Amino acid sequence: MLSSVKKEMKKVKWPTKKDMVKYSIATLSIILFLCVFFTASDLIISGIKELMK
Repeated sequence: MLSSVKKEMKKVKWPTKKDMVKYSIATLSIILFLCVFFTASDLIISGIKELMK
């Protein structure tokens, strides 16, 4: 069983360091964008609710 795992692991194409940096930057950019988006949405909705009181 372990030998089949070793065979399969040899078939895996591991990402290069350059690819990992690119993927990490993309992931962090999306997280930052979503953080700003949801914070702004929350502030806008809160402001609208305050105006309706």
